[in-house]
Amino acid sequence: MIINHHPFSTNDKGNLVIGGVDSLTLAEKYGTPLYVYDVGIIRKNARSFIKAFENLDVKAKVAYASKAFSCIAMVQVANQEGLCLDVVSQGELFTALEAGFPSERIHMHGNNKSRHELKMAIDHQIGCIVIDNFYEIQLLEELLQQEGKTMDVLLRVTPGVELNTHQYIMTGNEDSKFGFNIVNGQADQAFQLLHNHKHIRLKGLHCHIGSQIFETEGFKVAVDLLFEQIEKWLDRDGFKPQVLNLGGGYGIRYTEIDNPLEYNVYVDEIVEAVKKNSERLNILMPEIWIEPGRSIVGNAGVSLYTVGSSKEIPGIRNYISVDGGMADNIRPALYEAKYEAVIANKATVKPIEKASIAGKACESGDMLIWDLPLPETEPGDILAVFATGAYGYAMASNYNRLAKPAVVFVEDGTDKLVVKGETAEDIIKNDLSYE
Repeated sequence: MIINHHPFSTNDKGNLVIGGVDSLTLAEKYGTPLYVYDVGIIRKNARSFIKAFENLDVKAKVAYASKAFSCIAMVQVANQEGLCLDVVSQGELFTALEAGFPSERIHMHGNNKSRHELKMAIDHQIGCIVIDNFYEIQLLEELLQQEGKTMDVLLRVTPGVELNTHQYIMTGNEDSKFGFNIVNGQADQAFQLLHNHKHIRLKGLHCHIGSQIFETEGFKVAVDLLFEQIEKWLDRDGFKPQVLNLGGGYGIRYTEIDNPLEYNVYVDEIVEAVKKNSERLNILMPEIWIEPGRSIVGNAGVSLYTVGSSKEIPGIRNYISVDGGMADNIRPALYEAKYEAVIANKATVKPIEKASIAGKACESGDMLIWDLPLPETEPGDILAVFATGAYGYAMASNYNRLAKPAVVFVEDGTDKLVVKGETAEDIIKNDLSYE
């Protein structure tokens, strides 16, 4: 059976099963809190995007946005599935290289890339750098001149698209820390600096309009706005983009209020918009790049917690506390993100009450889920929170000196530890004595 529309099942014991493995077995073997990923779902999501482009017979690249979740094992799975890789820092780039990911399939993002990060990208001859600001142009120019090398780049622009999403994850509007603004002319200034540059090869444009998007209209509007600018550069400078990167942001289901589209619908609409505009300008259709992150790993992840204390406030609310919280999933506190969950060892038992799930951090705001329907729950039960594969481990912290949980991959009935859980010794390993 499918649990609450999430892609997981139960066994004859009534326990939640992830990737063919009993979740209770995983909790006992690795401890909690625990991040668990069903690798089969990751592969299915990746292949859905790739297949969508193949069905339309258009040139395209699907780059996994590793900011959603990065570790060596995840990068290796992305490589196995033929994805490119989007990195945004020295750490993500280093992880990719250590995982053996082909450097020519790596694209580097970031609104404040350091000299060291750019040099690292140049030294390892990565496939592309997405230029975000004028300072970066200057740095990249200096480094390439010093080393006598060249680099493919995309120009990140903000097309001015406003979306119905959380303001913290809305990135394509005019007032954004990312990219060059089209409306105020900054994008044109940057283009003039890069066009026909000796060391910097401008391959095309990039934009990312936001995250957790459930419709296609914003993407189509963004494409139209990009081509309006391309038309100006075509007429004035003869510029024909080889690449158009339209970012990611495709929504997933967290709760019953979310209604994501099938991934091929996003691809179909984007391709049609690019094709229409290319034909209008009578230019060769550029290669389309996209950067799904959440939509690759989000619904593949489940977080397991052990239930501890409880508190009843008569006439107001019941609280149940677990052994994790905002240190391993900051999204509810940061974005007011909503999740669904079940008691993994009672996954088929009918709920009889509602309780709010509290984390163990010393913060009143450390609440994972409000008013969750649950069966009778007792200490030692295992709570499974669905759709935590994106921005859980990636945004985890050591707040209250809590240790970061382990990460386990499961596939076809086999489980494998891919990130060790931290210990108390790990927490203090960089501390130095003052005595």
